[in-house]
Order: sequence, then C-alpha cells, then structure tokens
Amino acid sequence: MNSKERKEYHRKYYACEEGYKGNKIRNWRKQGMILKENEDWESVFYYYMACEECENCGIILTNDLVNTKERRTLDHDHSTGYIRNILCHSCNTKRKD
Repeated sequence: MNSKERKEYHRKYYACEEGYKGNKIRNWRKQGMILKENEDWESVFYYYMACEECENCGIILTNDLVNTKERRTLDHDHSTGYIRNILCHSCNTKRKD
C-alpha cells in the first residue's frame, strides 16, 4: 500500500463510527483523562455523542472539527484526570480547575 492509498484508507476508517470512536478514546487517554471505577470508555463515548446540550450553559452542541464555541468537548479535572461532564468549547476553556 503506497502513502496515497494509506491516507485514503485512514480517511475512510476515521469517518466510520468504529474509527471515530477509537480515535476519540485514544485522544482522551493521551490527554490524561481517567475513568472512575464504574465507568468504561465505550459508555463514556456513547454518552458524549448522545449529549446534545452543554451541561453548563445549555447551548446546542456540534461535532465541528474546528474549535467553534458550540463544539462538543469532554471536560476533565486537570489535577486528577477524572472526567466531569460534556461542555461546549466556550465553557470548557472558561472553566477553572
């Protein structure tokens, strides 16, 4: 497989649900997010995707690839790594730990 074919393969894979989910979870773990005892990554992902409104301000969330203020983000405590809630990008960047 040449680099052009590999790039196309990855583009298609990350566009499907399985690839998107795996990529999201991998990125969350790389950011240092930690699950509580009763949580699992798959459940967190499906809750993240099902959440339609910011849990802080109530704005309708989007899955934009750029950091718009309505973009859905998974908020976590930077000192403990524990996941807190689903926020819009705007509320997540304003939040103090």
